[in-house]
Amino acid sequence: MTPIEPEIKTGRLSRYRKLPRNVIALSFVAFLNDVSSEIIYPVLPAFLALSLGASPFAIGLIEGFAESIASILKLFSGYLSDRFGTRKLPVFLGYSLAAITRPFLAFVTSWPQVLVVRMTDRVGKGIRGAPRDALISESVPKNQRGFAFGFNRAADHLGAVFGPVVGFMLLAYFAVDSSNPTIREYQQVFLFASVPVVLGLLVIAFVVREDPKPHAAVEAPTLSLKGFDGNFKRFLWVIALFTLSNSTDAFLLLRAADAGISPVVLPLLWMTLHVSKVVSSLIGGDLSDRLGRKQVIIAGWLVYGFVYAGFAFVNSPWQAWALFIIYGVYFGLTEGVEKAFVADMVPENKRGTAYGLYNLAFGITVFPASLLFGLVWSKFGASTAFLASACVSILAILLLTTVKTESEPPA
Repeated sequence: MTPIEPEIKTGRLSRYRKLPRNVIALSFVAFLNDVSSEIIYPVLPAFLALSLGASPFAIGLIEGFAESIASILKLFSGYLSDRFGTRKLPVFLGYSLAAITRPFLAFVTSWPQVLVVRMTDRVGKGIRGAPRDALISESVPKNQRGFAFGFNRAADHLGAVFGPVVGFMLLAYFAVDSSNPTIREYQQVFLFASVPVVLGLLVIAFVVREDPKPHAAVEAPTLSLKGFDGNFKRFLWVIALFTLSNSTDAFLLLRAADAGISPVVLPLLWMTLHVSKVVSSLIGGDLSDRLGRKQVIIAGWLVYGFVYAGFAFVNSPWQAWALFIIYGVYFGLTEGVEKAFVADMVPENKRGTAYGLYNLAFGITVFPASLLFGLVWSKFGASTAFLASACVSILAILLLTTVKTESEPPA
């Protein structure tokens, strides 16, 4: 599809209105999906720990394994979307699996059952992720990619603002004792989780458009690193190292609970985090178009290291609230910017594969990151685990400075 060249001297609101149809539609789908998932996620750690008796190690196992599966599957879904010249179908299938799977949390009675449900849900994420990112990158010119991905991530996080509010209201309504909800009361909340994502499926089916001809006209890509230069490969190694410091956010919620925030208030804390993500995502993506991708990513990773070091010493609710707000800035400066950076470094006909490799680099270490974090927490305490993660993130920043900012290679 032919992207519409931006008018440089226009206001930010006007630029949002001129975003291509696919970017707006897929961003709305991301919003609906996150409303769905974030009804569940903020209360899941407390549900696992307090109702099902899961240890920090078990929570790390569940979230780390689920996210690792999603990241690895993105490699194959991205490659196949390049190979067959279609992005829309895997996006639709991935969101469909999420809609089918999430209600099963209403029937679990043990943490291994939660592992199965979360893993299946994340399989859907793995199927849709890379093709969706490739579809967005193809819809805008290079000097607007950061802006488009920032808008998409902001919409996603806006859904995570509304989702916890819905979850909080439902849990407050169903729970007789809001400080200690029962298993059944949690499960009643989980039943509502699929409604928004089903609406998103309709948007994909009737609004999102793609033209597969440009993909069919070029040589089919291969599922390997051979077609990519050394700079992109170096970036993947750095991403893998940084992710080793980036365990599941469930530990942050668990730490907030330890600091004195009650389970029923955790959805509101999660909502506040995503308000910070929305604002910083809109700013971060645009900054990367103007100042450069690498500089903005380094700033985001520095924020991450500061936040994790702070969580090592948090001991009161107000400190947890402050750190969660600052933590949102890390996402705004990195999520969309890293995806725009990937698109800058690879040719168009290999972007699905490139996003798959990018997510594979994440997936290789996301599982051991959460598993190791849970082990360190269990053996040496939370402070040691958070400080170790902060140190690894600083090492990754030093290595990121060696990655070159290159122009897009010819297709």
